[in-house]
Amino acid sequence: MPRQLSPSVWLLVIAYALMNSGGSLVVFISSLIASRIAPSADLATLPIALMIVGVACSTLPLGYLQSHYGRKKVFLGFAALACGSALLSSLSLLLQHFWLFCLATFAMGFAMASAHQYRFAVIEHAGAAYAATVTSILLFGGLLSAFIGPEIALWGQALLSGQFMGSYLLLACVFALSFILLCFTNPNPLNLHTEQTIPSQQSGWGLIISSPVLSLSLLSAVVAYAVMSFIMTATPLTMHEHIGHSLVDTKLVIQSHIAAMYLPSLVSGLLIDRLGYRWVLGLGLSVFLLCIAVALFNTAFIHFWLALVLLGVAWNFLFIAATTMLALGHNHQDRFKVQATNDFVLFSCQAVAALSSGWFLYHYQWRGVLLMTLPLLLFYGVFLWRSTGFKLIKPARH
Repeated sequence: MPRQLSPSVWLLVIAYALMNSGGSLVVFISSLIASRIAPSADLATLPIALMIVGVACSTLPLGYLQSHYGRKKVFLGFAALACGSALLSSLSLLLQHFWLFCLATFAMGFAMASAHQYRFAVIEHAGAAYAATVTSILLFGGLLSAFIGPEIALWGQALLSGQFMGSYLLLACVFALSFILLCFTNPNPLNLHTEQTIPSQQSGWGLIISSPVLSLSLLSAVVAYAVMSFIMTATPLTMHEHIGHSLVDTKLVIQSHIAAMYLPSLVSGLLIDRLGYRWVLGLGLSVFLLCIAVALFNTAFIHFWLALVLLGVAWNFLFIAATTMLALGHNHQDRFKVQATNDFVLFSCQAVAALSSGWFLYHYQWRGVLLMTLPLLLFYGVFLWRSTGFKLIKPARH
């Protein structure tokens, strides 16, 4: 652990929690809103999916903008966009316009993509030697979003007599607070690599394919997000609309799931240091399989709750290991193109998972959604087992 982390690290941690509260709010209520105003029942999960599509579409432009204007200016611009998307969501509910609501949620995905880039910014502020530590701190800070988003949804609903318009108005205020915090971050991190390195002539995709560590990092992150999104997207609609669990119980499951995504960050960085990357990735895969088994067993509240908690824990182990491997698997000069390409592939796959989740739920119900994750998990298990010694760039700790 660094003796003293830069104030910018803590500001980014809080801003990350605030920005991600938008994601947890959308996951909690957007399918419920869409089920009432969408022209067809099988479009109920489309807003969630479009938010993830927005994330995927913005990753490559984000890399380009950051390489030309720096992280801080880009983060501020996308935080402002987040405020606008929340206000547009509220307006769409006032008008009961489904496609305008979808457009607003898609725009919110752009803001969520910029928040995902905070994980690379904190590493630059703390130093690459502390990549696992500060990534864990950032994701643990995201634990707040598990409670902020759903609580805003319910407070806002009560504020405007049962309408979710108030939820999005409150969310716009939260995004505005994040913008203010980002104003005080240091635009020039002091802990960047100082060695003179020459940018590779390969594209970001070429660098990832040619590097065993970057390939494993990308696949691990893809599996983490695709499986998590595929199951999580279908959960609120399955619980509340199909099975009849209360909205309060549904909220508790989603909150617990998001908390479980971030709470293991207290130990995941330590586990990586002690056990190594492959062991932590293997542990995450095992927890994913346990999640599927629990969810298939029964549809009682406790099974939904336990399955979604396990889903969050598995995501955490795979994603923190993948993020730190990515940060240490390339030189500093290639960081923007590698990070942008990585996130483009990652969130494109997540978008496909989220988009297809509603279709599978509509046609094959909850059990079909769960079973469809098994081929990907099996493929990943074989890939992980066959991966052998890879080398990471490990800067010395000071």
